[in-house]
Amino acid sequence: MAILSKEEAQVLLKKVIAFSKADECEASLSGSEGGNIRYARNAISTAGDVSTLNLSVSATYGKKTGSASINEFDDASLEKVVRRAEELAQLAPENPEHMPLLGPQEYKEAITFQQSTADMTPESRADAVAQSISVSKDAKLQAAGYIENSTGFNAIANSKGLFAYNKDSDVIFSITTRNEEGTGSGYAARGYNDVKKLDTLSATKIAASKANGSVGARAIEPGKYTVILEPVAATYMLENMFRGFDARSADEGRSFMSKPGGGNRLGEQLMDEKVNIYSDPFNTELPSSTWSRDGLPLDRINWIENGKVKNLAYSRFWADKKGVAPVPFGSNIIMQGGDQTTEQLIKSTEKGILVSRLWYIRLVDAQTLLLTGLTRDGTFYIENGEIKFPIKNMRFNESPVIMLNNVEALGKVERSISVESYRSYLIPPIKIRDFTFTSLSDAV
Repeated sequence: MAILSKEEAQVLLKKVIAFSKADECEASLSGSEGGNIRYARNAISTAGDVSTLNLSVSATYGKKTGSASINEFDDASLEKVVRRAEELAQLAPENPEHMPLLGPQEYKEAITFQQSTADMTPESRADAVAQSISVSKDAKLQAAGYIENSTGFNAIANSKGLFAYNKDSDVIFSITTRNEEGTGSGYAARGYNDVKKLDTLSATKIAASKANGSVGARAIEPGKYTVILEPVAATYMLENMFRGFDARSADEGRSFMSKPGGGNRLGEQLMDEKVNIYSDPFNTELPSSTWSRDGLPLDRINWIENGKVKNLAYSRFWADKKGVAPVPFGSNIIMQGGDQTTEQLIKSTEKGILVSRLWYIRLVDAQTLLLTGLTRDGTFYIENGEIKFPIKNMRFNESPVIMLNNVEALGKVERSISVESYRSYLIPPIKIRDFTFTSLSDAV
């Protein structure tokens, strides 16, 4: 029962709404099915299948809202969760930012579901892991990795007549390889809606190459360097910036999008002209839902266009306060790239550093979005267009906003995963000048 069709979800949610006696009622339904394998030291450690189905109900009297959830679906349980939400609403304080529910909306059909991913089995997951482990063994390395596939749906309905439904599929894979001595490490991560695009063998070969190639790392002086961030490394840096595309935090002086003296940077030239960042639920490599959590329709929207701040996200409350139309945040993030491969970016570099991955990133200053963190899993010195030798990892202090003002070239976009949020992005490798490293690290 974990995956309900659009028709089944609508019937159930209509029944829930009909039980309500509140001024307004909204119900959301979500379910997922899938499985995973975790492995370490070239052997599977855990494996499992997951199936969940949950219902949440929010009831509102005036500006007082209460919410309750349940995972039982007989009529008595459905009525019980509605009554509980109404009881909590009566006890709740008024919400000064409450907005009335939306009425019916029109949504385009999403392209997020792939039957091939939904058809994955414990055997197909095990086969994918076996290919990864075979590469690690052949390279005389130890592998630790994770693969997970899921099929899910989300649906919402309310007492104003709104109904929205989306079904999706996803598979993620990450792999870390290390030598027995612990002196070399490599990493790769992949994520797709369609499992046919996943090649665990080639991904593990990349991680193995980084692990063996990073043995014997040399120390170099910290300082400002031309840097090529591979897509995974760039994703870790930029993810912190994407959260700042919010008009309210900017208007209230809480983000890098805040203008000194008040207001936001909408319309300003904030980055290099080569930088274009947008959301598009119909991108075939990173499709996403066509509606937001509060039921607003989603379509393509440009956030940064030729380096200028083109749009900021406005919640319904903040848009009403500012007298503008609401702009929901996109359900995916894509940074436009160029035509070059990472290898071509390396060939065009006289002196620089190739960064495979970043980790332990922390915010230093919200106003400038200054971040600090460390390189890991393969950092290499480039000279005369060639990788000359591995270097020891270093701590950096850098702002992704300043970084995107120093873009020299962009490569071809790749779908990358942040293992901190397990969210996927389409990000290119980025060649940047004057990237700031502050100290050395002995970590591998």
